[in-house]
Amino acid sequence: MQRRVSQVIKSVQGMEGAGVPIRRVFPTAALEDVDPFLLLDHLGPIEFAPGQATGFPDHPHRGFETVTYVLEGAMEHRDSQGNHGIIGPGDVQWMTAGSGLVHSEMPGAELAKNGGRLHGFQLWVNLPRKDKMVAPRYQDVAAARLPVAQTEAKDVQVKVIAGESLGRHAAVETRTPILFLHATLQPGASVEQPVPANYSAFAYVFDGEGRVGPEHTRVPEGHLAVFAKSGDAVLLSNSAGVPLNVLLIGGAPLGEPVARYGPFVMNTKAELYQAFEDYQNGRMGVIAAR
Repeated sequence: MQRRVSQVIKSVQGMEGAGVPIRRVFPTAALEDVDPFLLLDHLGPIEFAPGQATGFPDHPHRGFETVTYVLEGAMEHRDSQGNHGIIGPGDVQWMTAGSGLVHSEMPGAELAKNGGRLHGFQLWVNLPRKDKMVAPRYQDVAAARLPVAQTEAKDVQVKVIAGESLGRHAAVETRTPILFLHATLQPGASVEQPVPANYSAFAYVFDGEGRVGPEHTRVPEGHLAVFAKSGDAVLLSNSAGVPLNVLLIGGAPLGEPVARYGPFVMNTKAELYQAFEDYQNGRMGVIAAR
């Protein structure tokens, strides 16, 4: 059975990091989270002048995972575990903060020097209580390693970041069951994507205009459609005259208490206080000198 749409929400413009324009999809006044997902930010698209590119300087995390997906431009990752990598067009970084680390995501050298376009997303995935304090882990998955599926008519293409679609399975390993797809639908195309009945699920349109669910609910660019909990499939359609690009994301809810403040997400306030104390006392490490 296809899932109905429970609400459609417009993203909210803002600034993050050292001055990066974003559209916050959630949390907003309209939607706190979609368990197990804590945050979705749409970065840009923005054109930087030479020497003007900004990013996300050194900051800590504990208790969840960050997923960075770059469409255009490049971000350079460094963390207190000694990891370093460049996330370029089509690449994904899946970072499990776990017990805590300090990291930065700054514009790649070419983007910082010469300017250019930056466009991408960051998703925060909560960790279950039993995994809050696991050792940090870093997965850097190049675009070439991400499976791309398509329909027989070749009018729908799906990049499989997590989970599976149209017979293709993701290369990323996740600690909890997650579906993360980037679907591109040509005008007039539609696709039905299986989504486990126990998953929370949502679709974010970032290019074009979509129709989702059995009632073909309209979802304009920059809007999020949250799906009802009943049903085991999601219908995506493109009735517009231009290609549609949409993120379809789902996951098994944790159903646990959430205590969050800034860069830390735990289960209790006491655990939050401990996270701040550990960070302030250097227990999450520092990033080595560049």
